[in-house]
Amino acid sequence: MRISELERRTGVSQRLLRYYEEQGLLRPRRLPSGYRVYAEADVTTVEHIRNLLAAGLSTTTIADLLPCMGSEGGRLIADCPELLVDLHRERARLSAAITELTTARSTLDQVIATAPPAVEHAAAQLRDAG
Repeated sequence: MRISELERRTGVSQRLLRYYEEQGLLRPRRLPSGYRVYAEADVTTVEHIRNLLAAGLSTTTIADLLPCMGSEGGRLIADCPELLVDLHRERARLSAAITELTTARSTLDQVIATAPPAVEHAAAQLRDAG
């Protein structure tokens, strides 16, 4: 299939599909004319890429992981033992980021809670106006 068909079937723009190719995430066949030709499996690969990006992984990490990823009933599965080491590392990184964000939110909540009623009222008016 051509790139426009892959775009239609995945909802991912042609620009992003080309970027995935640049990052080594997709490897379409090239016709002598230079046109890209994607396989049916590339639809699933793009879905996996989108899911892994949504999980917070970088395209570099995804490029390392994809060869060891499989699919079963639409779910991603780890096919290589060494993949689990990388996934545990990424999970720990995400957990640390969540902890930092939770701490930052708590700090903001504390500062907001100390605002005098007049300041809170003025802030509510600004929020409502915006």
